[in-house]
Formats: sequence, structure tokens, C-alpha cells
Amino acid sequence: MAAVKGQSDPAFSAVKQLLSDNVSTGEELGASICINVDGLNVVDIWAGYVDEARSKEWQENTIVNAWSTSKTVTNLAAFIAADRGLLDLHGKVATYWPEFAANGKENIEVRHILAHSSGLSAWEREMSTEDICNLDLSTAELAKQAPLWEPGTASGYHSTTQGALVSGLISRVTGKSLKQFIAEDMAAPLGADFQLGALEKDWPRVSTLLPAPPLPKEVMQAMAAYPISLRTFTNPPVPLDFVLGPTWRNAELGAVNGHGNARSLNRIMSAVTLGGEVDGVRLLSKETIDKIFEEQTCGTDLAMLIPVRYGIGYGLPLKKTLPAIPEGDICFWFGYGGSLVLMDRDTRMTFTYVMNKLGPGLLGNPRTFGYVQAAYDALKTMKGGSKM
Repeated sequence: MAAVKGQSDPAFSAVKQLLSDNVSTGEELGASICINVDGLNVVDIWAGYVDEARSKEWQENTIVNAWSTSKTVTNLAAFIAADRGLLDLHGKVATYWPEFAANGKENIEVRHILAHSSGLSAWEREMSTEDICNLDLSTAELAKQAPLWEPGTASGYHSTTQGALVSGLISRVTGKSLKQFIAEDMAAPLGADFQLGALEKDWPRVSTLLPAPPLPKEVMQAMAAYPISLRTFTNPPVPLDFVLGPTWRNAELGAVNGHGNARSLNRIMSAVTLGGEVDGVRLLSKETIDKIFEEQTCGTDLAMLIPVRYGIGYGLPLKKTLPAIPEGDICFWFGYGGSLVLMDRDTRMTFTYVMNKLGPGLLGNPRTFGYVQAAYDALKTMKGGSKM
């Protein structure tokens, strides 16, 4: 049995056991899970190793590239700016960023960027990994290109572009870079160990990554038949060794290069679950949070090619695609390989999970949903009710 460190309420023993089992069998290499209910961490655990040789254990302060769970923090930054009156979620992006109006984008609204419906899921120009790490270049390219479909009519997952787009907005309305805004206005007030990129002093505690299995042949064939999907996920390709290098770690990639662990993601994102305030630190109002849950699109995503339901900035429950996530006042997003940040306002539970062995699937995998199911089963026992 693999040793699991940290603390866990006895009611959530199944979550702890599942993490131990997954590390023991090799399903996991290293991972952390945090579950906050009513403002208290009922689970804050970690286990496993940071390297494939299993020579170094995952520690309490181990951090990892969080991939697209970074979007949950980046998009919260936009909501905080909106709450301060600096952004109108229904306002035109070009109001804040005049160059953005080029090539038929003058009517794209802020909410379209946050809900993956702006038509900018991919760069038109062929981009290298170095190019996307050059924020001035990446934002300028998006500002001048035409949308790939009629904005607001459908979603197309903004896999990497969303970070550049939100960076472009945040810098213009706050006078701070997105990286600086997250550090100074979100992470620091909450004491959360989360950052875009990773400072060089923190590199020794950044976990390595094990690659996900290759996409099934039928998935690759489907993507090849849909240019939006293919361009979204392959322009550019992002090798894991690049992600572990200095160019990536020094960059501001709000969609994909946040570094943290389950505890730090939970600390920030529980603001959504708890009405905007965490331990006396208020990030935004309940009225602003309510806007997250306003459905924007529900249908086949033009990039992922599966049905997805989006609010503003986050996914919303959709049983036919994500049966493990209950219906209700819940928002969430996943990261490449299976990580997850989930905020449930009905039960006041925030669930976060990050790991270093990347699993299959665009939106979670059996590992992810095993933890989610165990968490909800425990919550049902703790609160004497049911959401499933």
C-alpha cells in the first residue's frame, strides 16, 4: 500500500484509499487532492513520486504544470476585473483593445472569449512553441486574424489561445500583466502557492511529467477531417521536454502553464463556491459569481468534437458527456491528462486534483472520475443528502 500523506476527514477515507491504490498499481505516479467543504479542507493529501524512477517522493510543497486547470484561475482574474468595474463581460473586446476589431471581430464580447465561442480557438499563422511563449507576438496575431466561425454561435475550445486573449484584456484594463495580477491580487492575499509559469527559485520542486498515451487512431482521423479541431490542438505541438524547460516556465500562458498543487488551486477557486470570500479575503461578489452559471452554448464543440455545455469561463454539467458530474449549481474545468477543478455551490464543495502521469481523454479519465465519485459518496454520507 502506497503511503498517503496529509490530512483527511475519516468520512473521505475512500478518496485517500483510492489515491493509495492508484499509486501502488502504477496508475498514478504522483498526485495531490484537496477537497474543501464549507470553507474547511476535509481532504488535503498527496502521494507518490515526482520522477519516473521513483527516486524522489511527492512532497507537501511539490508543484506541477497544471495545464488547462490554469484556465480556472485565469478566468477568475477576468471575473475579478469585472467585479471591480474594469471589464464588462457583455462589453465588446475592442472597447478595451482597439486593434482587436480587425477582420470582423468588432462585435466579439468578453464573454465570448471566456466561453470559448469567440471564433479564436487557434492561431491562423503557423506558430512554434517559442512563438506562443512570446506574449506580444501571440496576442498580436490573434488581434489581427479573422474568427474561424461566427462568434457567439458555437463553442470551439480555446485550448491555448484563451490565455493570450485574457492576458491581452487584463493588461489593458488593470495595468498589470496577467501573471502579476494573479500573483498580487489573488495568490498573495490568499497565501496560495500558485503562479503562472514558475520562478527559477521554485524549479527544484516542480514535478516532472509522464506523457499521456497517444490519441486513438479514430480520434486523429476525426480531427483531421475538421480543420478547426486539428489546428486548435496541433498549432503548435507542445513537447513535454519543452514544458519542463526555461522558456515555458518563464512565459505567461494563462491557459496552460499555471504551476501549483491541489491545495493552492483549491484555495483560490473556493472563492467561487463560498460566495466570493475565503477566510475573510473577498475576491468578488456573489452577483458576479452568478454570471459564471449563465449558459452560453450547449452543443458539439467545434474543437473537441463532443457535446460541451459552457457558462462564462467554465464548463457546466452535461450528463451525456460527463455522467460523473452531477447536475446542479456546479462549474468546473479539466487539465490535460486528467486534472480537475470543480466548484459545487449546492454542497459548498470545491474539489481539486493534479497529477504528473498524464492519462487519456480530453475531459478527465477514469482516474479523475473515480476520485470525484468517491468525494460525492463521502459528501452524501457527511451531509445526509444526495446529489447523484
